[in-house]
Amino acid sequence: MVSAPPLLSCEGVAKRFPNGTVALKGVDMTIRAGRVHGLLGANGAGKSTLIKILSGAHFASGGQLVWRGDAVRWRRPIDAKRAGVATIQQHVPLVPTLSVLENILLDTGGWWRRRRDERQRIAGLINRIGVGLDLDGSVGDLAIGERQMVAIVQALASGADLVVMDEPTASLAARERETVYRIVRQLARDESKAVLFVSHFLDEIVALTDEVTVLRDGRAALHAETASLDEAGLAAAIVGKEVVQLAREHRRPVAGTEVVAITRLSSPGRLAPTDLRLRAGEVIGLAGMLGAGRSELLHAIFGADPQAVGSVSIHGKPVGRTPEDAVRAGIALVPEDRVAQGYLPQMPLWQNVTLPQLASHSIWGLIPRPTDERARAAEAVDRLGIRAPDVDALVPELSGGNAQKVTIAKWLAAGTRLLLLDEPTAGIDVGARTDILRLVRALADDGLPVIMASSDYKELLAICDRILVLRDGEVVAERNADELDEAMLVLLTGGAPVPTPSVQPRPLP
Repeated sequence: MVSAPPLLSCEGVAKRFPNGTVALKGVDMTIRAGRVHGLLGANGAGKSTLIKILSGAHFASGGQLVWRGDAVRWRRPIDAKRAGVATIQQHVPLVPTLSVLENILLDTGGWWRRRRDERQRIAGLINRIGVGLDLDGSVGDLAIGERQMVAIVQALASGADLVVMDEPTASLAARERETVYRIVRQLARDESKAVLFVSHFLDEIVALTDEVTVLRDGRAALHAETASLDEAGLAAAIVGKEVVQLAREHRRPVAGTEVVAITRLSSPGRLAPTDLRLRAGEVIGLAGMLGAGRSELLHAIFGADPQAVGSVSIHGKPVGRTPEDAVRAGIALVPEDRVAQGYLPQMPLWQNVTLPQLASHSIWGLIPRPTDERARAAEAVDRLGIRAPDVDALVPELSGGNAQKVTIAKWLAAGTRLLLLDEPTAGIDVGARTDILRLVRALADDGLPVIMASSDYKELLAICDRILVLRDGEVVAERNADELDEAMLVLLTGGAPVPTPSVQPRPLP
């Protein structure tokens, strides 16, 4: 039995929005100091709403929060922060035009940001995290994983007693994840902090947390000590039934015609000269640590890097070096940061889905035909299993998994000849993740070549034909996926010697 008194208790916490949507139906949960508490649930289960209530961004419409034994009703994020709750959002809300140090000390006004002792204190926190962050560097120049590290330091600097981490490792490679794990353990074990750790990675929940709460349909479907659970049990609790795992299929060698030719594609300081050929129906995976060059390669192919040189051709025809040229040639990019780059938040679902093919849904390519656009969107909703009230829903109102499906749906047109996916399953639940991976495999089986970057090596091994390993912007290894296992990929990305292949195909959670 746990003897420590509760730091925070949720007692029947419910949330009904003005439009009638019921996000939480009465959640009970207890968080204790010195423990790591895992929070799991499918997209749409209520996790984000509960986090927003804990952080003061929303207030509960039923039940109550009890903080240190007293009922509280935080109406603003600053109320929760002053009480001792720091929330690290999945999509890190930093100011890109400010430096790392200025972002960390955003809540500390004026001359405090310039004090030498504050700078030294923050430098010490960064040393604890064990990553190289330049305090004077601009946050706008950082990759997503590096911005996540800035947010962790920001939370530590606030001196919070409860740290809420919403998908902190979703976009990180293995080495960076281990850094986060070490920090979490240190906060709980050595500093008696409480950590609410929200994740879709079942293995890290089992390895890292002390206890787990699973939300399903707005209620706590399971609460248990982590030691009594395994990944299969957690998955069953999340979806309400046993999960069928997506195991790697032993696919026949890809024998389609060559579709894509990439020759000497490079970008100064980002990407070494890279050659790559893809056949119809081939799925190529990109593996590597944070900053290895995976996103840089995809952006260069898509023409989103103005400094990139080299050539890309589709069916022997050269592709221009701008995103507009790439789209016209049939290249589609689903970006890593779906919120900032994947969709237009002010537009409804139906307009987001048809945006890249707007001309084909217009009279003479000029006058939009909303009826055609809505029909196309409804077809995409049905095909991808997008859960939305209707096609008029705004994408930010959808769960993370459904929002990601929208970013993919807009490229599923007849004119797409190459699909580029950058961390397509980051931050989404196990059910939606499997849906997306099955979709990628189905698209490839229909002849579409795909290049997919992922930090989840199980995913790459499950659906890819070949895997390229990048390090410092250079392709350092290329292997057929059936010659690899997860351990070998970890060795390759880390630069360690790799033993002779001895592969046992592994399931994908």
